[in-house]
Amino acid sequence: MIYRRTFGALALAAVLMVTADGAGAQEKTYPSWRGEWGAAVPRLPGQQLRFDPSKPFGKGQEAPLTAEYQKIHEDNLAEIAQGRQGLFLYHASCLPAGMPSMMSAGTFEYIITPETTYIVADTDIRRIFTDGRPWPTESAPTYQGYSMGKWLDEDGDGVYDVLEVGTRGPFKGPRTYDASGLPLHFDNQSTFKERLFLDKKDPNILHDVITVFDHALTRPWTADKSFRRRSEKYPNWDRVSCLEGTAYVTIGKEYYMVTEDGYLMPTTKGQRPPDPKYCEIRE
Repeated sequence: MIYRRTFGALALAAVLMVTADGAGAQEKTYPSWRGEWGAAVPRLPGQQLRFDPSKPFGKGQEAPLTAEYQKIHEDNLAEIAQGRQGLFLYHASCLPAGMPSMMSAGTFEYIITPETTYIVADTDIRRIFTDGRPWPTESAPTYQGYSMGKWLDEDGDGVYDVLEVGTRGPFKGPRTYDASGLPLHFDNQSTFKERLFLDKKDPNILHDVITVFDHALTRPWTADKSFRRRSEKYPNWDRVSCLEGTAYVTIGKEYYMVTEDGYLMPTTKGQRPPDPKYCEIRE
């Protein structure tokens, strides 16, 4: 009887330990990232969207590009200096920005569930799966890629404080880092690692430390995209589609303006009109 009671006590203790461990795991709570978030380093009038908000636009980004892609970027900047869109043409034509430039958008909302964290960037949406699923073996190309994440409680207070994210393709392209047309490799095989967390001193600042791994780079490139929570208790969540009311149209690789009376107008000096080869012209 003594052995039986001892065995029973040990079994009960084991069950209680498992139950306690399970309860401890369930006690972990998720951070409050509610509200509307905008860039902590706002763009001033005339400034353009840029990958590293701490550095100037264009060449001032000092991207560690290979010699081949440095030449591509310089040619692209020369085209932009003429009033054209360069490699940013595709997003200027209202195709999705994709990764990583979508993480430089104007406003953000973070919707956190145990299985998925959603990042709403203006009219684009990222899904970061945190349910432990495996990477897919087959998936269709997208502009934002496929993201898997893991929540960490680094200070051990029972509240998750860091979201680590890995993002990979297949990607649609071409994609750029920002409005300067700073290019990612045209093979669309880039990958990204991110750490998202609230600032230790100011809970209304959220950091997205993003590192890019890309064949057009000589080394991984990291930038801290910081966002500030706006003070409105009930944000309006205004969303304007890129196509809504736009006065621009892309034909081939040319970018034109449409006047109020419906005519095409050049956007750069010396720009040729589109070829009317397949149009029926009536006198």
